[in-house]
Amino acid sequence: MFAPPFHASARALLVLLCWWCLSGSSLTAEERSTVSTSSRSLDEIKHHGASRSKYLQPVTKPTEVKTPTADLQTFRDVIAPILEESCIDCHGPGNVEGNIQIDTLDPNLLEGDDVDWWVEVLAVLNNGEMPPPDELEMDDEDRRTVVEWLSGEVQVASTFRRATSGHSSFRRLTRYETNHALQDLLGLPYEFAKDLPPEAHSDDGFQNSSEMLHMSVKHLETYRQLARQALDRAIVLGEQPAPIHWSISMKQNSQIDWHQQQSKLDQLAEKLKDDPEKQKQEVDALRDTFQKTPRDTHYRNLTNGQKVSASWAYHGARYAKSPEDAPRVMPPTFDHVAVLPGGRNQKLIVELGDQVPDQGILRVRVRAAWLRDQDTSNDESHPPSLQLEFGWRASNEGRADMRVSLADQQVTASPDEPQIYEWDVPLGDIYPRNSVRGASKMGAMPSPSEYIRFVNSSVSKEAIQIDHVEVVAPVHDQWPPESHQRIFFASENRDDEQQYAKEVLTSFMHRAWRRPPSDAEVQRKLKLFTTIRDQCESMEEATSEVLASILSSPNFLYVVRAGENASSDLGPDADRLTPHELATRLALFLWCSVPDSELLELADNGRLTSAEELNRQIKRMLADPKAERFSQQFVHQWLDLQLLDFLNGAETKPKISPSLKEAMQREPIAFFHEMLQQDESVLQFIHADFAMVNERLALHYRIPNVHGNHFRRVTLQSDPRRGGLLTQAGLLAMNSDGTNSHPLKRGVWLLESILNDPPPPPPPAVPEIDLADPEIAKMTLIERMEDHRNHPACMSCHSKIDPWGIAFENYDAVGRWRDSINGKPVVATATLFNQQELSGVEGLKRYLLQDRQDQFVRAMVHKLATFGLGRPLTFADHSSVDQITAQVRQQGDGLATMIQQLVASDLFQSK
Repeated sequence: MFAPPFHASARALLVLLCWWCLSGSSLTAEERSTVSTSSRSLDEIKHHGASRSKYLQPVTKPTEVKTPTADLQTFRDVIAPILEESCIDCHGPGNVEGNIQIDTLDPNLLEGDDVDWWVEVLAVLNNGEMPPPDELEMDDEDRRTVVEWLSGEVQVASTFRRATSGHSSFRRLTRYETNHALQDLLGLPYEFAKDLPPEAHSDDGFQNSSEMLHMSVKHLETYRQLARQALDRAIVLGEQPAPIHWSISMKQNSQIDWHQQQSKLDQLAEKLKDDPEKQKQEVDALRDTFQKTPRDTHYRNLTNGQKVSASWAYHGARYAKSPEDAPRVMPPTFDHVAVLPGGRNQKLIVELGDQVPDQGILRVRVRAAWLRDQDTSNDESHPPSLQLEFGWRASNEGRADMRVSLADQQVTASPDEPQIYEWDVPLGDIYPRNSVRGASKMGAMPSPSEYIRFVNSSVSKEAIQIDHVEVVAPVHDQWPPESHQRIFFASENRDDEQQYAKEVLTSFMHRAWRRPPSDAEVQRKLKLFTTIRDQCESMEEATSEVLASILSSPNFLYVVRAGENASSDLGPDADRLTPHELATRLALFLWCSVPDSELLELADNGRLTSAEELNRQIKRMLADPKAERFSQQFVHQWLDLQLLDFLNGAETKPKISPSLKEAMQREPIAFFHEMLQQDESVLQFIHADFAMVNERLALHYRIPNVHGNHFRRVTLQSDPRRGGLLTQAGLLAMNSDGTNSHPLKRGVWLLESILNDPPPPPPPAVPEIDLADPEIAKMTLIERMEDHRNHPACMSCHSKIDPWGIAFENYDAVGRWRDSINGKPVVATATLFNQQELSGVEGLKRYLLQDRQDQFVRAMVHKLATFGLGRPLTFADHSSVDQITAQVRQQGDGLATMIQQLVASDLFQSK
């Protein structure tokens, strides 16, 4: 009955096929009779679900034969009759539901065109995503027979197709990889690649995919300029530039405000000069008001207790302080301070004028202390935090304020012993700068002046006291700077320009191109140096021009394979990465950058491919601070956090403050990195007994006793409402409509990002929800969705998606927990198409941990492999992903373990 294959390609049709035609659950009768999950804690379910994993069985590798063959005899004799009994009624010649006829699928997975359909059939069988409740269940033994045959055929076919089909990771570096590569090559913290156009996202959601990273005309125009600018910031030519200094006490900074306060007293005295008694009475009363503490940022005269609110205005540049050529020692004593109250982002401006350099490091030092709230006990008060901003205001229409401190400084010093807090700010990374600097005079309009601004970023009301500020730019702690010496290193050939240039170029090419350059390549660059040397004032200038060509070369910009002669004699290993290619792939994966000297040295001597050495390098790299780049980039792309980046907190209901949105953006990355460092089980992503929060986010979650703006690990109670990724506020907020929850968005995101099981696309001509209909307008969101999916065109998609999203209904548009909506109890219970009930987020977590562990862990392997290889995975990679998943599951599901197993695999180490 099973005829030659019918060639179909729509994933949606396959989902419908598996949904309606296969009956029963993947669980055996014995498993269905086990203790109900409702009586177990989430941690117990986690362990129980893991013990039932199909991957705990020894991995059966396909028989190694030169030419494997499809097991069509077993299909005809055993599998076809089972499918015929279960599926043909709905998907046979007489009734083609979902536009798919099961008997026309080609059972030859090695060579047929329907292999992707069979993979999906296997997935839904394993996941228990069927049958419809009114259909005859498939016998457990029959189900096991189909799964075992299909699993074996998929493994054999995947391995065969990997050996016979081609694929490529050839691509250019992403913008963020280019940026980090230049940072590591030059030893500078600057944002070098900010002028490159942003990357598109592949269908998998990743920016580093080979199918997307082609070179555009815009890139070609930008890369040479980018390389030249980067080298100009790393290499110094000529004498050390003289720094300029600002040393500003709060007595100086407050002169205008004190003068204005005194003018009020003088004006009142002048007004009442003819009535001395009344004059004294009202002047004394006004002076008494100056003893009261303002609610905003203010100055205090410590001698007499007088206070005045801090003011600032851009016009006239009256607040600007002039720099000096030489530094001054910060005085040990002071009688005036600025006070920045906590809780409302109070700010203090220190204006520097129009002489702040364009490039170099701006070093800001502030002497500050924690001014404790007198109304609270020491147990209730906590140190405040200080941020630094840079800004300017040229006119009413022109203004910019940029946060330039990477991390908040926690101010713990007491007023009796204030301490110095310091920031180094790369001036070249501040954008935009005041464009009228040098074009407009100080005091004129538009104003060319610029300022720094100190911000009390604390959630609590704890105040910060500042008494003195020092600023210097450009800062060079050594000359030539380390970035220059990294390129022009010490050598006994320093006096022989030609020989020394050869050493410098060879070393730089080795690091930039991630492999030793050939003699011919070195000679070409040396010839270029010789050609332009006479046109340059120094050997360093000429070398810099050649270095720019090295950084503009495809050998730097592209992730490339070695030349044909490098692998032509490798025989069966011709498809293996060379040691240098392995070093590059590993560095791009875990550091989003180029290999360091240790990786290159190991690649040079061939030791990197040793399993023991490779494992040691993975541990070293994950422990390095540069691994935070991996957490940042992978999580952002995996979870599609650009949705959160685009969220306008001012338009959500309730509104999200910038600091809360920033905490929401940071939370999933901090959570992932903590799990990575501790090698926590990836099942913690579904539910964990801890969270990574700061004070702002803890208040949003109503978690007590969290203080300060830094993220830290906080133990949670057994309440399932928080813990893991699914209930993080930022992820819930980005999948809302800004004013209310959005079950459809949340369901799609869960299926795509967490389970790697994207739903089918909506069919054409889907009817919209008509809010103009008064009957629909008064419905709840859930009721509207039920009414919408009653349309035949909507039913198929929504039945697969909606229940997943409805489970999140206890969370509002910004991820806060709620029990009612407009006075009605929240409805967060829904039933999946296989009659599995999801009772709120706890029911969702229980179901995923009990029945979907294998799918989730495999999805994590798939996502990490896609990111690590820089290309989409195909069916040819299916067997490898299964093998890695089995190894991870057998070793406890650790996140770092998953990375180690991935890197050790043939999949990662092959081209």
